[in-house]
Amino acid sequence: MKKVFGVLLVALLFVGCKQKITSEDVAKINGYWEIEKVVFEDGNEKKYGANESFDYFQIDKNYAGIRKKVMPQLDGTFLVNDTFENVKVRFTDDHTYLDYSTPYMKWSEEIISLTDKELVVLNTEKKEYHYKKTGAIKLGGDDKKTE
Repeated sequence: MKKVFGVLLVALLFVGCKQKITSEDVAKINGYWEIEKVVFEDGNEKKYGANESFDYFQIDKNYAGIRKKVMPQLDGTFLVNDTFENVKVRFTDDHTYLDYSTPYMKWSEEIISLTDKELVVLNTEKKEYHYKKTGAIKLGGDDKKTE
């Protein structure tokens, strides 16, 4: 009985500590995001080192926009193509979702956490994607990273 109570208490703490995403938070999504890790439903993690591509989001005041894969270059520019996903931010009573669409499919991810520097989303396969905010990579004459 003590174990059942303990598990319920921990579960309530996790639910009670979940971040409430507000309409004011949506602007934080805009910009370049680099994936740090994926956490699977069973708790296992896959960590990412250097990424060849970033996700670029541009969401407007009507909570609609695009997500595009971009490839950072050493001179601070990005290689891009014409491929993108339409994105709409959807608010429900307790959750906030990113609804994606292309001419070929539609899917959603729940925003679990969003700050100026971190984005965590949960997909329908119960995989948590952890992103960190990033920007252009540029190497100066002394080969130091600048933004």
